[in-house]
Amino acid sequence: MVFSAVSNNSLPTPVRRSADDPYTPAQIAEFGLQADQLPRHVAIIMDGNGRWAQARELPRIEGHRRGVSSVRTVIENCSRLNLQQLTLYCFSSENWKRPLLEQKFLMQLLEQYLIEERAEIERQNLQFAVIGRREALGESVNREIDRTYQTARDNTGMRLCLAINYGSRSEIVDAVQKIAKKVATAELDAGQIDEATIEAHLDTAGMPDPDLVIRTAGEMRISNYLLWQISYAELWVTEKCWPEFGQVELFAALRDFAQRQRRFGGLSN
Repeated sequence: MVFSAVSNNSLPTPVRRSADDPYTPAQIAEFGLQADQLPRHVAIIMDGNGRWAQARELPRIEGHRRGVSSVRTVIENCSRLNLQQLTLYCFSSENWKRPLLEQKFLMQLLEQYLIEERAEIERQNLQFAVIGRREALGESVNREIDRTYQTARDNTGMRLCLAINYGSRSEIVDAVQKIAKKVATAELDAGQIDEATIEAHLDTAGMPDPDLVIRTAGEMRISNYLLWQISYAELWVTEKCWPEFGQVELFAALRDFAQRQRRFGGLSN
């Protein structure tokens, strides 16, 4: 199978509009939601692109390409709901085990997405962040990440966080190594290390923990995603593959979240 390069016309064409106003309380109520019951931070494991394509006798790369439309839909709706953060699992550290041509395509797709969506990130006033080991991503992808950071540097809206070459175990190892160096140089007292110390050295330092984790394609596992951060998160799984995921599925997850009793180890009132 030959994987073609990502051309300027290869991503689904987005509909460009002027800046969208946040949903009003009345609109949120029409969706069966209440503003005070929404999560601050939603994290999504975007799974099933390849299976969606194969079920339609399409190349796996077509599933990745179609998944971009779902990314746009989810970002726009979470932003209009005034969520504080949306984190998307774009490429795991384990995804390097995939065929080389698919790896290259995914990196090209990511680069093209950042180029094409930079104006949309500015339009929606989105803050921007990337977590994961960036050094393996290559010069061109890192250049577009840096340019997107620059574009979004003064934005004040929802934070869009992309997990790229991310693995939670590696993140924790990196945090421990940073702490160990500080202890070795007497910058930090080992006896004072606590949960807050570790959190401050994770890629997600300064970000709220996810309240809701959504996974598509019916898989009932976490896949090395934000293991420290999702200790108390609610999980919601759908059989829909990522290219099928849209506003209907997102709002279904949010309605289900609103019905959960989050006790954090305690008892409900």
